[in-house]
Amino acid sequence: MGQTGRMRIAVVGHVEWVEFARIERMPSAGEIAHAYDGWEEPGGGGAVAAVELVRLGASAEFFTALGDDELGRLTEERLTALGVRVHVQVRDEPTRRALTLVDPTGERTIVTLGEKLRPAGPLTDLETFAAVDFVSGDVAALRSAREAPVVVAAARELPTLRDARVRLDALVGSGTDPGERYTPGDLDPPPDVVITTLGARGGTVEPGGLAFDAAPLPGPLVDAYGCGDSFTAAFTFALAQGAQLPEALALAARSGAAALTRRGAHGP
Repeated sequence: MGQTGRMRIAVVGHVEWVEFARIERMPSAGEIAHAYDGWEEPGGGGAVAAVELVRLGASAEFFTALGDDELGRLTEERLTALGVRVHVQVRDEPTRRALTLVDPTGERTIVTLGEKLRPAGPLTDLETFAAVDFVSGDVAALRSAREAPVVVAAARELPTLRDARVRLDALVGSGTDPGERYTPGDLDPPPDVVITTLGARGGTVEPGGLAFDAAPLPGPLVDAYGCGDSFTAAFTFALAQGAQLPEALALAARSGAAALTRRGAHGP
């Protein structure tokens, strides 16, 4: 617990400064697409997860890396304003940017510009947190995260997870995104729990083959940006509270559904 009495949860991961453009339809090769809405904000898996934890009532601390540039400073400023305590490793490389196109169905298409700036370990005092949501980072950062009682990781970082060889309380992957798929045997030791999300079809949990349903949307569908990272952050939060698996999955599904009703990474 922090000084406020709220549960302290750490997020280790990356940031992208995202320019969003809402378009009437996805252009074909060679076409020009006209956006009828546009905005910019700090996004990426780590930023989304940290803000979602604040939304759930946690004291969220975000360990990340940013360039020594205006976008890096603006990113830290905006995330701090959203209630996140940010621990920044300053890099010579520029802060990564991204362009996200949102079509009328709410689907997002992301183009990243620049290298992903992953936080590097060792990171100090992670054993004092109730849980760590590991979104991205190097092997030393993940080994530092393992000092916490609960560690949940995203399957998008399988090479790092494989090299670190640490036990994960849970691994969250996607059955619809090839870059976030986990196959049994990919990690040694294997995660205690493997969750595979399937969008509107809910998802599955191994071992045991448990299926879970997607939560109903709490409002009109806006866009899909950040759904998976919101799901993982909420699952981490629930495990840190000592929730049983069905209860943790239900909370995670509600957070994923709520993300579908928000504009961009964090909502208006």
